[in-house]
Amino acid sequence: MESGVRFEIDYLQYMDADGGIVNPDLPDFARDRTQLVGLYKEMLKVRCFDAKAVALQRTGKLGTYASCLGHEAAHIGIGTSLQIDDVFAPSYREYGAQFARGVKPREVLMYWGGDERGNDFSGPAHDFAWCVPIATQCLHAAGSALAFKLRGEARVALACVGDGGSSKTDTYAAINSAGAYGLPFVLCIINNQWAISVPRAAQTGAKTLAQKGLAGGLECLQVDGNDIIAVKAAVAHAVKRARHGHGGTVLELITYRLSDHTTADDARRYRDDEQVKAAWQREPVKRLKTYLLAQGWWSEDEETAWVAESNAWADAEVDAYLATSVQPVEAMFDYLYAELPHDVAEQRDQALGWEKR
Repeated sequence: MESGVRFEIDYLQYMDADGGIVNPDLPDFARDRTQLVGLYKEMLKVRCFDAKAVALQRTGKLGTYASCLGHEAAHIGIGTSLQIDDVFAPSYREYGAQFARGVKPREVLMYWGGDERGNDFSGPAHDFAWCVPIATQCLHAAGSALAFKLRGEARVALACVGDGGSSKTDTYAAINSAGAYGLPFVLCIINNQWAISVPRAAQTGAKTLAQKGLAGGLECLQVDGNDIIAVKAAVAHAVKRARHGHGGTVLELITYRLSDHTTADDARRYRDDEQVKAAWQREPVKRLKTYLLAQGWWSEDEETAWVAESNAWADAEVDAYLATSVQPVEAMFDYLYAELPHDVAEQRDQALGWEKR
């Protein structure tokens, strides 16, 4: 019996876990000290912010928070590869990408502090808010991409989804639509190995997550998500081909969730300590720092100074968040209806009564 179709999924990596170059055909930005150091500095800022946010939650000043520890290369590579008029549809963890697009850290803190005003981002108004219903943001991005194509606009829609979310029907529907209509759509699957407490191997039988785009007719690529050079090169390529009418792409960015799923989770209950220790040896910030030090493009003194500056920046954002006035309790009922239904109006009265006690 003959085979109808055969396929392979390419894997992109420039820098190994020890900061050594395994693919000497580096993109131009990676040969430029200023650009590569700039990417490293942004990754380090995100890590400093993330640590501050976790500390806020631990001291009762923030609600449940989803850490992005270990995802820095994926997020900065994505955020720095989009144009301002492109559309970004994140899940709820892509802070670095959003910072690159103008979102303020204080807004991230407001959201996780229970204030929905945090979703009114300072970044591009056409970007989507965080999407807690898993994978529905993929459809939002595909819809935006369809609008761009119908209008003849050279714009791209990019969505992020996790490895668990890549198994949702929303993701497959977005991929199918993007392929069927030739949409300027890029899907970045952030494969951090864990869908909350479910390991990647237990939620899909696919050999790679990138291949999920093949059935929809999209270009597919697997990428070392801890290698900022590979991530930025892959995303930039996907965005460029989409912008020029060559269709959509699915990128699987392989990284690792070094933190718990959220601060409400305890990953020690389901994850092996040795696996986490091994992941720390491959993490993106250390990897790029090692490379930059070896090149003579960075020093420990510069590191110390930049960490201090990044912490001061994060502290200022924390202070701004803590100084934000708390909304009145009735705000949760505002703007839902032109006229509140009777049962909801009763809930509002009860809430106001409890507040006065």
